[in-house]
Amino acid sequence: MPKPDEPARKPEGFILAEPRTAQEWENYFDLRWRVLRQPWGQPRGSERDDLDAEGFHLMVRGSAGAVVAVGRLHLNSPSEAQVRYMAVDETCRGRGLGSRILSGLEDRALSESVTSVVLNARDSAINFYRRHGYSVEGPAEILFGEVRHFRMRKDLCP
Repeated sequence: MPKPDEPARKPEGFILAEPRTAQEWENYFDLRWRVLRQPWGQPRGSERDDLDAEGFHLMVRGSAGAVVAVGRLHLNSPSEAQVRYMAVDETCRGRGLGSRILSGLEDRALSESVTSVVLNARDSAINFYRRHGYSVEGPAEILFGEVRHFRMRKDLCP
């Protein structure tokens, strides 16, 4: 994993893109559900919310076209954005795909003149976000009565 001041490597054979077609959107939401909701018995549809229509979405496709990583950014205010629904397919973890999604979302936040990005990280993802310059502000929601989250923040510099 690169340090925050090192350029992120671009994994070979993967394409970073915004979902555009109906099939890409279906695959994008399917990955969100499979990684972030299905393991806790949540129904399809629980991976979506009212801010999806106004959010900025990124996905990574593998060489065969399958969506293997996703993430969303939306604005909380003119100066603050929030990252949500970060997910990487279990078979593709450890290849820098989450870093590519996060970097792309942060670039979009900068283009919108946002000065800070917040997110709610699961216990298992705290160190990933720390490596990318985020710091823990305190506890956040407990999802599905068992998945602890922590509020994290990163100040952006243009």
